[in-house]
Parts: sequence; structure tokens; C-alpha cells
Amino acid sequence: MSGAHPTLTIPTWLTETVTATHGEAAHEWLATLPTIAAAHLDAWDLTLERVLDPGGSLSLIAYVHRDDLSPAVLKAGLVTPETAHEHAALTHWAGRGAVLLLAADPAQGVLLLERLHGEIPLRSLAESKAMLEATSLLHRLWVELPGEHPFPTVAQQVPATAARVEEHRSHPAATAAQPLITEALDTARGLGESTGESFLLHGDFHHGNVLAADRAPWLAIDPRPLVGERAYDLARLVLDRADTLLGSPGVPAAVRRRLHQLSDALGVDQDRLRGWALFRAVDLALRALTANRTEDAELHLELANSL
Repeated sequence: MSGAHPTLTIPTWLTETVTATHGEAAHEWLATLPTIAAAHLDAWDLTLERVLDPGGSLSLIAYVHRDDLSPAVLKAGLVTPETAHEHAALTHWAGRGAVLLLAADPAQGVLLLERLHGEIPLRSLAESKAMLEATSLLHRLWVELPGEHPFPTVAQQVPATAARVEEHRSHPAATAAQPLITEALDTARGLGESTGESFLLHGDFHHGNVLAADRAPWLAIDPRPLVGERAYDLARLVLDRADTLLGSPGVPAAVRRRLHQLSDALGVDQDRLRGWALFRAVDLALRALTANRTEDAELHLELANSL
């Protein structure tokens, strides 16, 4: 048995990010988080090594080892509509292209995962190499699903995201971006009415959510799964390394090259990819504004303008 554990300390980063985005629900969850994590250390016979700091923006991440001394990761996260089906996606992938799920308590938002090399994300590679690895991984993650599945769909997600954008567009710093926000909302509504694909999507696929591993070069983590067209998922990758992209000479041409390269590599319609990228860039920008991450917001608004 794992026995007594050191006191669990909640990283300041987690406290700040989760309260900025989820208000009172975050405070209630944070108050119970040490107890939830300690209970699962005992229930799964785990020994705590250390809590990662800063760790995740919505979850406590801890390095642990099991009774057989094999390393693992305990992830205790706030359950939201976007994260509620993470365990189901990882179960479906069964380690193919994604981190392996070892145990789960979905109601409590607690997962036991294989340990990857958290200090080596895909963004540690040069951009061109990272994009090649990322597209290779997406080929494995995108699997078609039958009519019945537990995941929300892109068609269901778009109205909820659009409502959030409408709510956040009143932020004083978003005044100059109102025409861009309107265009993004109109584009997304049109795209949402015409999608016909039913692929399992990662939902938040970018270089920071891909880590080096032992049993494969790279594996995806932290999905926010949903089902729908691949262009919606790929749009998040279009926006990756925004600072690098916007620092390129001839930004509009650089953005067009990335759109073309990614759509061509994965057989995705470029116009639909551009539209979803615009919508997701505006959403990310407004979410960053409400969380007081002004620099991130400015980057994504500038990128949205370039799209």
C-alpha cells in the first residue's frame, strides 16, 4: 500500500488560471482538490513523487509510481463540458497516438496515465519538423466513429463557443476587433451547418499538447474530444506558435503557406480550414482577454486579422 503522502500543494498557476476562467466553481473545486488527489493515491496504491509546478491550467499534475515501482502520472482536473470525455477518448485510442490511460474516475475528473517526458514537448523541435510530426500524429488520432458515441459534436460545440464569444466581445480591449469578431461568428455558423464528417477529434491539438515518449517518438495529451470535421481540429494547429508566424517577413503570405501545407498534408479543405482557424483564433483571443493574458490576446487577434 502507498501509505501516508506528503502534503499536496496546489500550484499558484493552477489557482490563477482556473479561477480566472471558472469563477466560483473553481474555488469550490480547489478547496476539495487535495482531498480528492490524496484519496486516489490511496485507492490506486500510488506513491507521490512530486506535484508539477506550474502543471496544467485546469488540472493538478503529479508524478507518482505504482506498487510495482512503474512510473505514472496522476491528473486531477476540473470537470467541464470540454474535459468530461477525456477518459473516453483515451480509452478509444488505447495508446495509439495518445498517452495510455491506466485508470480513471471520470466523475471526479481523476485519471492515471502513463508517464511521458513532460519536459520535452513537440514545440522543442524546429517548427518545420514539429509540423511534420504533428500531422503524422493526427493521421492516427483521427478515426471515424459510428452514429452512436459519447462525445459532443462540432455542430453542438459551435453554438456554445459562439455564445461565449458574444459574451466576451464586450471587453473594452476588444472594441477595435468588433468587425473581425462578427466575421468569425458568421463564418463559424455557416461552416457548422454544412459539416459532414464524423471523426474523433482531439479538440485542443497543438505542439504543447504533444510530448516525447518511450514507446513512441511523440504522443498526444490533454484532449478535449468531440466529433466532426477534421478542419475544425486542424485549425488549432494553424494557430500554433503565433509569435513565430507573426514574426515572419510577409505575414499574410506566411499564414497562407501554413494553411496550404497543413491542408495539403492532411487532405483537408483549405477554405474551411481558414474559416475555422479564424473562429478559433477569435475565441482564444477573447478568452485570453478575460483571463488578463493581454499579450496572448493580441497575438491571436493579429493572427485572426491575417487570416
